[in-house]
Amino acid sequence: MMYFSLRTVYQSKYIISVSFNTNYHPWRVNIYHMDTQTTYLLIAELVLLMHTVFVGFVVVGLLLIIIGKFFSWSWVLNPWFRLMHIIAIGIVVLQSWLGMICPLTTIEQELRERAGDDIYSGSFIAHWLETILYYQAPAWVFITIYTLFGAAVLASWFWAKPRPFSCSK
Repeated sequence: MMYFSLRTVYQSKYIISVSFNTNYHPWRVNIYHMDTQTTYLLIAELVLLMHTVFVGFVVVGLLLIIIGKFFSWSWVLNPWFRLMHIIAIGIVVLQSWLGMICPLTTIEQELRERAGDDIYSGSFIAHWLETILYYQAPAWVFITIYTLFGAAVLASWFWAKPRPFSCSK
């Protein structure tokens, strides 16, 4: 008999329980009832995770492109990866120039407010830099940083040229 169980706990409530038992039910997934406040907080955490992954993709993506150029990694020249990367930073730069707060930040804050949780003002990056590094700066500093980073991504497009898109028939 083999038994495996994974439970996700959020604020002392079981949300999802996944179990694998070879004797009875090969796979069983139980989703327990959550109150509205917990649901909003869980979704806010998922939006925060998605936002963090997006930021990681933009920042780490550029680092990997630069390193990949030196080590001749062919995957960093993938045109789809490079196109998604330049579009991602392009959206960030455009939002900063227009004075917009990222929609993911707005969604996360709205969900936290509905759950009765604390919310922060300003942009995601500004908030977490302030929280992690105790660093405060006016909005123009972040606009400049986003613009320079976007310029670096654009320069990497020409420095480490992606392979051309191929048409397969």
